[in-house]
Amino acid sequence: MIFLFNSAMVGLVGGILGVILGAFVSTLFPLLGMTMMGGGDSGLYLAPDLMAFGLILAIVIGVISGVVPAYRASKLRPVDALRYE
Repeated sequence: MIFLFNSAMVGLVGGILGVILGAFVSTLFPLLGMTMMGGGDSGLYLAPDLMAFGLILAIVIGVISGVVPAYRASKLRPVDALRYE
């Protein structure tokens, strides 16, 4: 459970940083004079549901990337696991 919680927290922190960076970059587009394809106003809008989806996806990816190695390690004998370090 500790590994699962740790990997979920790493995914959450990465997701939060990703959402903050995405929001910052998207506010820079109009300031730099960049427009979307087709010209006109960029019309960038940060939807809260998409931000929540990004956070949930980051947590799920973090959990999967933490569970798979932990599961493989649980199938090894401790002597074999320590031999490769």
